[in-house]
Amino acid sequence: MELASYLAGERWSDHPACTHPLLAALARLVNDNTSDDNRGRLIGLVPSIIGLAGDDLRLDAQISLRCATTALPVAAAERQLALAVSVLAAEEVMCRLDGAPSGRLSERSEQALAQVPRAAEQARKFSRAAKITEKGFRRYAAPNAVQLSVVGIVQACIPDPDALLRELLTEAIADCAALVRGPALPAPRLAAGPAPVPAVPAGGEAVVRTAARKGA
Repeated sequence: MELASYLAGERWSDHPACTHPLLAALARLVNDNTSDDNRGRLIGLVPSIIGLAGDDLRLDAQISLRCATTALPVAAAERQLALAVSVLAAEEVMCRLDGAPSGRLSERSEQALAQVPRAAEQARKFSRAAKITEKGFRRYAAPNAVQLSVVGIVQACIPDPDALLRELLTEAIADCAALVRGPALPAPRLAAGPAPVPAVPAGGEAVVRTAARKGA
């Protein structure tokens, strides 16, 4: 995040304004909890994280949801209830923002909860009794979900937690980019055949050669 602040032309800081605070928090947690070898591989993600900012609560909900659904299937049993509650809380916030019926779940959330049926059942009971506010979600629930998810992955009994952490951050960045910038447009189709060569006006050859020597 310090490198991101530098590339964005901001004051040197690990809390740059060019990146959403929760996404920046996830990046710091992944960086701090990964191995030295994997940390070097995270540098390539820095340019893609610049410019992903905004006040839309969907960003907080999507980041929280991505983290919780990634960690829930691999986390230890004692963390599963809190992660399952985090999944349901993020989905509930998304329902409110989208004007959808309460209780709607994305396919990814359904799949994650299905892998921990006991924790999912307890989480549903808890969520029905405890109603979260949007302010409380942004200030407490979403940051806690991100932190719990990273710790859950780091301490999980899986072969390569570094790879899952890097995948989590990569996908969270893609989620935010889709919300901030919209879906990526397909690359334009180029016509077959060589590109036409523009005509050079009389006397222009010398100008072209001079510009080439100067690296223009």
